[in-house]
Amino acid sequence: MAEGKRDIVEVLKAIDRRIIFLLIALAVILPLAFHLVFSVHSSPIVEAIFDKVESLPPGSKVLISFDYGPSTVPENQPMAEAVARHVLHKDLKLYMMAVWATGPPQTEVLIRNVIQTDFQDKVYGVDWINLGYKAGNQGLINAILLDLKGMYTTDINGTGIGEFEMMRDVDNLTDMSLIICIGSGFPGVREWVQFAGDPGDIPVAGGVTAVEAPLLYPYYPRQLLGLMGGLQGAAEYEAALVSKYPQFEASSEQAIQLMGPQTVAHLVIIAFVVVGNIAFFAERRRERRRKA
Repeated sequence: MAEGKRDIVEVLKAIDRRIIFLLIALAVILPLAFHLVFSVHSSPIVEAIFDKVESLPPGSKVLISFDYGPSTVPENQPMAEAVARHVLHKDLKLYMMAVWATGPPQTEVLIRNVIQTDFQDKVYGVDWINLGYKAGNQGLINAILLDLKGMYTTDINGTGIGEFEMMRDVDNLTDMSLIICIGSGFPGVREWVQFAGDPGDIPVAGGVTAVEAPLLYPYYPRQLLGLMGGLQGAAEYEAALVSKYPQFEASSEQAIQLMGPQTVAHLVIIAFVVVGNIAFFAERRRERRRKA
């Protein structure tokens, strides 16, 4: 029996890493192939953002800043698209900008996936506008807190900012009812809180990668209205949106669908952690017996 136990320990210790990679690959591929979807319910920290957008009267101004790049699109893009759908459906004014140079391409993706698909009746310059990217990091945020038109004299296409109806009564960030930063680093949500939300007394919410989310939880709920953390946070906002407005079920469940592969992959990783610990403690026990 002892020999058999030693054999099991040796087998557990000698698992080829290629087997682990194969199982992780299957954990991602199979749920995608069979459209495995888990039920998602929004948490209070995400529900707070949804409720804020839901409570704003028509015509209120919402700014979304696209402060991320292609490497975090799977986590960040579903957040931005779900929020934009909600904002436009509620007849709010959508202002889009970027503090990251990689932000404008993600804005264009949102325009194609959301505005041109679900809101073709919305008029550019009246219902939504794309201000584009400006350099300056937190300095830019601090500047537009006091004088937005001084920094953004044109939109992303070079048209004079004064020609757009929705810009006529906007002087600075304090005219915004809500600022939502979708980000993945510096500058990001923290800088929007520090250089816009706090000094301007403007509600700020955010959506960030799962790695960055724990660093921002201390700002909630006093300085940060709400936070979408990683793919789970994006899925929670989508779940709240689809629950309230079922017509978006087909177009706004990107993150929910990706949660299936992520959940299964996490379970596989947990299983290997358990197996590794079993092998470790079994080996220690065997060594103690050998010394005894």
